[in-house]
Amino acid sequence: MSLKTKTIWLDGEMVPWEDAKVHVLTHALHYGTGYFEGIRCYALADGRSGVFRLGEHVRRFSDSGRILGFPLPFAQEQIERAIVDVIRVNGLKECYIRPLAFLGLGEMGLYAPTNPVHVIIAAWSWGAYLGEEGIKHGIRAKVSSYTRHHVNVMMTKSKVSGNYVNSVLAKTEVKKAGYDEAIMLDTEGYVAEASGENIFIIRERRVKTTPLTSILPGITRDSIVTLARDKGYEVVEERFTRDELYTADEAFFTGTAAEVTPIREVDDRKIGSVCPGPVTSDLQQTFFAVIKGKERAYARWLTYV
Repeated sequence: MSLKTKTIWLDGEMVPWEDAKVHVLTHALHYGTGYFEGIRCYALADGRSGVFRLGEHVRRFSDSGRILGFPLPFAQEQIERAIVDVIRVNGLKECYIRPLAFLGLGEMGLYAPTNPVHVIIAAWSWGAYLGEEGIKHGIRAKVSSYTRHHVNVMMTKSKVSGNYVNSVLAKTEVKKAGYDEAIMLDTEGYVAEASGENIFIIRERRVKTTPLTSILPGITRDSIVTLARDKGYEVVEERFTRDELYTADEAFFTGTAAEVTPIREVDDRKIGSVCPGPVTSDLQQTFFAVIKGKERAYARWLTYV
């Protein structure tokens, strides 16, 4: 994977990729005072390109700024236009898009109310986050020893850069142990989410996912909940335990990067009898048809480039 493209959008202007730089005393570099989004643009079946749920992603980006206390200095409509421009200028048919806002150079110390807020938008070609084989045949996950953030410890509804040190620790731990992804529990021991994905389990064709308590409200998660209900599945948003995960018929992760990735094993326990299972396969196939523009009923989720 190469991150290099022609240009990056920086504070309202397109600048050459090599010139998108910050000072080493930038506040966000020292204290994690930034927030970001992950968005995908897909090459559609009709030859066009489409950004998946652009408005919802940029709204969440803006919400993160309000939650953190230093809002975006650009309107949502400006950010949406800039994202489309970045894709066009770089000649990308299909890509991952990374908007990032962060506190810049100024005061040093935890309280820096006068530091400027900078915004960048970058895009690059990126395949399946957990691997093409993982998409097809499922991945191996392990419950991490690191607990997910509590709502009175961090702002869990925002994609704050500093929050993700928790994810880095969990991901690194399980990767070194030979697994593909970390599953994290909340402070009461219930399954919360993965290091960068939401989680679903299925038992007797009943679809269950963790509620929006201490987890990030995933846009892919919301898409799968909508698709599953539209297809007639019972969908429940409620807490579940680790042993309920072990005894599920099926399980899968969702996320902008991970898309819909089946889980074949958790803590060395096989999940179900086949991976991906029938419900996971059905939802996965429908999701991939939607993001490729093949399902007209969900065309509203695509912004054409």
